[in-house]
Amino acid sequence: MTTIENNLGQIRARMATACAQAGRQTEHVQLLAVSKTFGADAVREAVLAGQRSFGENYIQEAVDKIAAVRAMQLPSGAELQWHCIGPIQSNKTRLVAEHFDWAQTVDRLKIAERLSAQRPAGMKPLQICIQVNVDGGETKSGVAPADALALAQAVAALPGLVLRGIMSIPDDAPDFEAQCAVHEKARVLFERIKSSALPGLEQFDTLSMGMTGDLEAAVAAGSTMVRVGSGIFGRRTYGTPTP
Repeated sequence: MTTIENNLGQIRARMATACAQAGRQTEHVQLLAVSKTFGADAVREAVLAGQRSFGENYIQEAVDKIAAVRAMQLPSGAELQWHCIGPIQSNKTRLVAEHFDWAQTVDRLKIAERLSAQRPAGMKPLQICIQVNVDGGETKSGVAPADALALAQAVAALPGLVLRGIMSIPDDAPDFEAQCAVHEKARVLFERIKSSALPGLEQFDTLSMGMTGDLEAAVAAGSTMVRVGSGIFGRRTYGTPTP
């Protein structure tokens, strides 16, 4: 058993325990493996261990990695999903539109409009999450909660995109209760948008929150997708990813 395979097993066990404690079914919470700064070989190890969804923060690094992984021998029928979970600048929207399956960090209508216009006609619609700054962190990206519904309405109307939900990356909280409290803010906002009856929300089902250190609190608060990096791949060394 490889280290990555073992780590994946431990994370899945944590998720299963968290779901049981929250009275939720494990299949209702998806694991997104955050592979930023790790090379294609590490992704392949995770694929061999059964992982299929991967999150990337650095867009050019991700595009190169996606191509490298596609050139590798993978299990028959292994269809991978690639999620952009890093900031999207205007000059990188075409790369996201052409290479990713999901973009989770849309926080401005301008970015959504560019993704819509640049999504190739032959590809499936790009799955979108709106990033919300739920705790008001001054250094955090994300739309303010008060503006999230209006942005959702505008994004849901764009062709080539499907609005799937919201994502949040709150500041670190000191304990489980504090973690639950900030994640609860995101859940309440998610439910508010979901119940708004806006057109284009037929597939609005994703609440992306929780990482290695707080996945239990995120699951307890209703997360449907946790984003785990170091818990799977180990500590990161920033710089050029290992081939």
